Amino acid sequence: MSNLTIDELKESVYTANIALVQAGLVVLTWGNASAVDRERGVVAIKPSGVAYDVLTPKDIVLVSLETGELLPGETMRASSDTPTHVHLYQQWPEIGGIAHTHSRNATSWAQACREIPCYGTTHADTFYGPVPLARPLTSEEIDAGYELNTGVLIVEHFRENHLDPDHVPGIILSFHAPFAWGKTAAKAVEHAIVLEEVAGLALRTEQINAQAATTPQSILDKHFRRKHGADAYYGQPK
Repeated sequence: MSNLTIDELKESVYTANIALVQAGLVVLTWGNASAVDRERGVVAIKPSGVAYDVLTPKDIVLVSLETGELLPGETMRASSDTPTHVHLYQQWPEIGGIAHTHSRNATSWAQACREIPCYGTTHADTFYGPVPLARPLTSEEIDAGYELNTGVLIVEHFRENHLDPDHVPGIILSFHAPFAWGKTAAKAVEHAIVLEEVAGLALRTEQINAQAATTPQSILDKHFRRKHGADAYYGQPK
């Protein structure tokens, strides 16, 4: 049995979307969050172009995890980024939520076509290494299915660079913006917040010292592993 009812699933996705706005990561309608119910084969996602100040839990759209198509009874268009979300869920069974924004700092690095270097422990607590940068889509990939191929590109980048989506819970796309993910929609939002914060810190670090060194591997290992994995000891026992 799924842990959430459909209404609870929609409520969780609504809450995640509003949290993106409250965190200052979304301007106008430039963002979306989703969650997946794998037992039901359902993805819940924000409707396309609906302003956040009129969004309600009932407006959250349900699509098929298998096909990405609207489920019977749905009348609103799902987010235009739905094919990206669905592909990531299909390829990465360990994730349960996704958040996409055009947050100012992370998007600036994406537009500059630079990965976000790990300059300190704030970054290392969540991202095991730089926030990666995916290559631009080709003209053929854009024409053949822009949003789907965005998801294909993200998965391709992680596979080719031997990255673990559990250890690197986000990416920036060249000339575009960030995507983040996690075990739940709420966790995806948290990772989107962290991604934006470390993007801003990296920008300021380079403004202060253009030759700043990235975090030594020993410090990166220590800070990441004390929060993640079998030997983690940060926080309270579960």
